Amino acid sequence: MLRVPSIAALVLAVALPLGAQRQDPPVAEQIPKTDTIHGYVRTDPYFWMREKGNPKVIEYLKAENAYTDVMTAHTKALEDSIYREIVGRIKETDNTVPYRDHGHWYYTKTEQGKSYPIFARRKGSMQAPEQVIFDQNKEAEGKTFFSLGGFAVSPDGNTLAVLVDTTGYEDFELRFRDLKTGKDLPDRIPKLGFGMAWASDNQTLFYSTTDSAKRNDKVWRHRLGTDKNADVMVYHDPDVLFNVSVDRTRSGAYVLVSSGSFTSSEYHLVDAARPEQPLRPVTRRQPNVEYSVDHTGDRFIILTNKDGQTNFALMQASVRTPDRWEPLVPYADSLYVEGVNAFRDHLVWAERAGGFRRLVVYDLASRQLHRIAFDEAAYGVFPSANPEFNTNLFRFTYTSLVTPASTYDYDVKSRRRTLLKREEVLGGYDPSRYAIERTYATARDGTRVPVSMVYRKPFTRDGSRPLMLYAYGSYGATTEPTFNSSRFSLIDRGFTFAIAHIRGGQEMGRRWYDEGKLMKKMNTFTDFIDVADHLLKERYTSRERLVANGGSAGGLLMGAVANLGGDRFRAIVADVPFVDVMNTMMDASIPLTAQEWLQWGNPYKKDEYDYMMRYSPYDNVERKPYPALLVTSGINDSRVAYWEPTKWVARMRSMKVDGNPLLLKMNMGGGHGGSSGRYERYREMAFRFAFMVDQVKPVVQ
Repeated sequence: MLRVPSIAALVLAVALPLGAQRQDPPVAEQIPKTDTIHGYVRTDPYFWMREKGNPKVIEYLKAENAYTDVMTAHTKALEDSIYREIVGRIKETDNTVPYRDHGHWYYTKTEQGKSYPIFARRKGSMQAPEQVIFDQNKEAEGKTFFSLGGFAVSPDGNTLAVLVDTTGYEDFELRFRDLKTGKDLPDRIPKLGFGMAWASDNQTLFYSTTDSAKRNDKVWRHRLGTDKNADVMVYHDPDVLFNVSVDRTRSGAYVLVSSGSFTSSEYHLVDAARPEQPLRPVTRRQPNVEYSVDHTGDRFIILTNKDGQTNFALMQASVRTPDRWEPLVPYADSLYVEGVNAFRDHLVWAERAGGFRRLVVYDLASRQLHRIAFDEAAYGVFPSANPEFNTNLFRFTYTSLVTPASTYDYDVKSRRRTLLKREEVLGGYDPSRYAIERTYATARDGTRVPVSMVYRKPFTRDGSRPLMLYAYGSYGATTEPTFNSSRFSLIDRGFTFAIAHIRGGQEMGRRWYDEGKLMKKMNTFTDFIDVADHLLKERYTSRERLVANGGSAGGLLMGAVANLGGDRFRAIVADVPFVDVMNTMMDASIPLTAQEWLQWGNPYKKDEYDYMMRYSPYDNVERKPYPALLVTSGINDSRVAYWEPTKWVARMRSMKVDGNPLLLKMNMGGGHGGSSGRYERYREMAFRFAFMVDQVKPVVQ
């Protein structure tokens, strides 16, 4: 058996100057574990790495970090420079645009040198005295991690409810604060999931808890000042495929409890003014029928794919008979409706056509609609904070690959938009220096795959420019081409930044998602490779200068691409990658696994097992060359367990036949999103960028 070297031995072996001797990476012990399924025998030599309490595991992770530190020592000055650039573009002391809610104006502040936001409000107008309701910096003192999973003020404005995570594992503690005195209430409820909603009495809060696999499965009712053991469970969904959440309608009239899988939905509701009444269903779940609910006046607004309306249709139902739906607007299969916001007199929804999102305003009285259009080559537009129900203003955020996040108020009556704030980019940023381009790659089955790009002008397609190709491509999550000031540390060094809008997202409508999951999941990976081939053929870049990046399910993409088409890339950066697909999907005790059977497949079904085995990155590592690889993870990650990337790195290291670097960077105090403080996150980003720059060695232009 091969043994893990001690930290001291490792550091001694690699602490010499670069080039003095070969740098030996840590070698993981192999303890074969054999499983038989569907007549196949699978052997996993690194299954033991799941034992988080095993000192050998922690020792090995520290050894990997020490090795990474040594192997990236020569890029430390570059990393520091990039970090200073990233911070230098940010207005460190800043306020968000205030929004009005129940007579208060709410906003968040950031202050130079402080890692976390400060939540504040003013009563009546922005000229009133400021009240800080939650300073996350003070709350985080003495903690290595501090994140919020929910933040809700009671309707009367007197009590704050907040969900706090201090480990990164997303086990939230519910806390309450009396905003009249600024003092915390004794009510504390630990180990909760996401989601909570106030009732109208300002004393009752609904919250959710999780099962052993961290699936939100129950909703409870808590009354302030009572023991948590007296809380009443108002809903429980025992189906492991369904995830439960709780929310309050913008109208304030109802508390909604939803339970949804990846293919089916069910909503229950209770009058927010009568929180002790039993929940009643909107309509019972049906196979392959998804829906969502909002409320206005005497009706519910329902968005659904029922009756084969694949791109989702808008329906309405009386509050007295919520299960009797009728069409609100005619269904158009060419338009994908993504979400709807209900107000007293109008609706606003987002629809997607030809890969681009636009906003639609619908007047409830006249039944007339109009669209808010945008004209850049690639952009993103998102509903912003809109808590008020009785208003003619709709707030949204617009951004593109060169336009910083811009907050607008849109008057639905006059159809005028007012720019309230555009994110300020320091350091002399000038958008005229850059160009956005939208191109299309032809996938191997003939499908046209959109690609959004930004680069510094002038640009010549001669293959000399490095290019960072990013994608996600899962869960129907659309990757919008939005602005990120940090990215310009690459772009100003000559990089092109490109997004591959591959199948598995919903950029081109719901079918785009359906064609990138389950037994069609391979389309996600081959689309990405085909986009890379297109960019290479059209000489946007070259193989020596092409870098791939993706995280989480996008990390699965990176792992699959490394096996299926890694020769196209100089380097791959895989962040918190879901790469041990088979072991994870065969273990329903792992957080979120059972629900994911509707996303990836159920390995206990032979045909689905066989298909998943075709792409599972960990199971398809081969004895062949791989590109340079940087793999990141967090030891407290509850979504993609730390052992997945750790095992993958160990297996690749034992089999690859090249001299390219293979590095694992394990955050020993973080979760799925890395560190919780902004400066730590900027540092992590600078580390990744320095690795990319070092691999392609661009000429600064």
